[in-house]
Amino acid sequence: MPSRIEHYGFIGNLHGSALVSRDGSMDWLCLPRFDSASCLTALLGRDDHGCWALHPAVEVRTIQRRYRPGTLILESDYGCDGGAIRIIDFMPLGEGKHTVIRIIEGLEGTVQVDAELFVRFGYGGSTPWITKPDGEIQLTTAPDTLVLRSTAPLDFNDKDVRGLVTVRKGERVAFELTWHPSSQAAPPPLDPVQELAATERMWKEWSGRSKYQGAYKDLVDRSLITLKGMIYAPSGGIVAAPTAGLPEEIGGVRNWDYRFCWLRDATLTLNALMLGGYVDEARAWREWLLNAIAGAPEELQIMYGVDGERRLTEFEIPYLPGYEESRPVRIGNAASEQFQLDVYGEVIEALYEARRLGVPEARFVRGPANRLMEFISTAWQKPDDGIWEVRGGRRHFVHSKVMAWVAVDRAIRIAEEFTVDGDKMRELLPRYRALRSRIHRDVCEHGFDRQQNSFTQAYNSPALDASLLLMPALGFLPPADPRVMGTISAIERKLTKDGFVLRYQTEHTNDGLAGSEGAFLACSFWLVDAYAYTGRRRQAEELFGRLVSLQNDLGLLSEEYEPRSGRLIGNFPQAFSHLALIHSATVLSGAEATPRAKVDGTAQHQQPAP
Repeated sequence: MPSRIEHYGFIGNLHGSALVSRDGSMDWLCLPRFDSASCLTALLGRDDHGCWALHPAVEVRTIQRRYRPGTLILESDYGCDGGAIRIIDFMPLGEGKHTVIRIIEGLEGTVQVDAELFVRFGYGGSTPWITKPDGEIQLTTAPDTLVLRSTAPLDFNDKDVRGLVTVRKGERVAFELTWHPSSQAAPPPLDPVQELAATERMWKEWSGRSKYQGAYKDLVDRSLITLKGMIYAPSGGIVAAPTAGLPEEIGGVRNWDYRFCWLRDATLTLNALMLGGYVDEARAWREWLLNAIAGAPEELQIMYGVDGERRLTEFEIPYLPGYEESRPVRIGNAASEQFQLDVYGEVIEALYEARRLGVPEARFVRGPANRLMEFISTAWQKPDDGIWEVRGGRRHFVHSKVMAWVAVDRAIRIAEEFTVDGDKMRELLPRYRALRSRIHRDVCEHGFDRQQNSFTQAYNSPALDASLLLMPALGFLPPADPRVMGTISAIERKLTKDGFVLRYQTEHTNDGLAGSEGAFLACSFWLVDAYAYTGRRRQAEELFGRLVSLQNDLGLLSEEYEPRSGRLIGNFPQAFSHLALIHSATVLSGAEATPRAKVDGTAQHQQPAP
């Protein structure tokens, strides 16, 4: 069985990634890309679906883990009978290095370590052909080959590689596992010690550039490093998570592939990178965004592959039992085919935020932005699939309408703040202002439930939705508006679970799926922001403290939390959770004492229709 989700550490090289458990088993490995078919897949099944275990052959008494400061280099110390060892796990940075290096270091006494490598290509489905030409162990299932290099004594059969390694104090035994196309020769071996020093130097140089100086610097900087680890360097795209299939309910069917780039993350990602002073990464993300949305606005997707791929066909893998029997295991994501109105607002807002934060305007950006606005001018009236990618049919979701309003509002701000008289965008201002007011009136009339004194999930529906907490942050209404205060109160009463926030009540929302899910961590951070904006500082700080206490010992958060079992659930680590943490830390530290967008003056005085 795999470890608990919170017991994993994450390593990556800005191309691919791996998860390593507390007991030294690498149970997930995707090379050469985040979305490559995993060659170690015990995370979603058993050891024989692929794992790489390095573990003392004697009883372990203590385990302590950490990242080296400012890096994504994982160190795990094992105190055991006869001595102590440290296992160092990392992926070297640099173009063409599709490699994992694991180093066993003797700290005290003498310790024997079991080394076992079960490679199963194609998400655990294909046993490789194992050979040993020229002293290197090669594992091949076309089109992939892994090469294992080590001075340790290793044996192999037709299924796996094994060895018993003796490590004494002061000694180091290194393992290098490198991917290459099976049709090509293996790349030359690396020097593990030199690669460790170079990788640490590069990570520290990057993290040392952080300009964040708020009250929660350690938390923010660790989240920024985690987000950096999820950037696909060739394109600048950032995956939502490096994993697939980790469940939103243990034993349930809500198991999705998150190794793609969501437009919904656009603004928070850009803001987080700029907050840290990472202008190059912010510019690369903005360029990825523009390339991804190129073409007809009506063909815009909610997510894309790391290089902007549009075809993300979803399929199930029947031979994988799933994480703790949570099946089916799905690869790809059919939600990419949904129509979600909110992403248009995210795109326009990201373009506005980029300019506001000092990123120079991209070449040729005006054309795509204008086409998006023309599309929104009529599409905002259509039902959509909503922010949460429900599979229960399209509706007039309130958050989607609010984000259509955001799209128009930010287009107006771009024209007002960054264009000159005579610019075509300025000529459109009267039309855009009228459209902004129309959308706002429509939402207030049809999306507000007087009986509950709250906005609701969809028009003419009593169900609630955590996305409504974003209204003051987005500038749709001022924080002190009675409708905002009423919505926060309603969500506190009906959408919280042991103090944490659910996305929606699955029993009241037809999302097309069986079962339920845990508390969504990003939504709980949104409640932190809502508290802060409405003057409830003490409650904001208390909830923020509870949320960050859910991080594992390495500072990582998953998508959701199950209060009854006290477990992190969902894909891991989750970019959305870390982005929301950074935003809440910024709000609480005073760097953003007011919502990130000022409320439109005409919107403040609009009241719900009688």
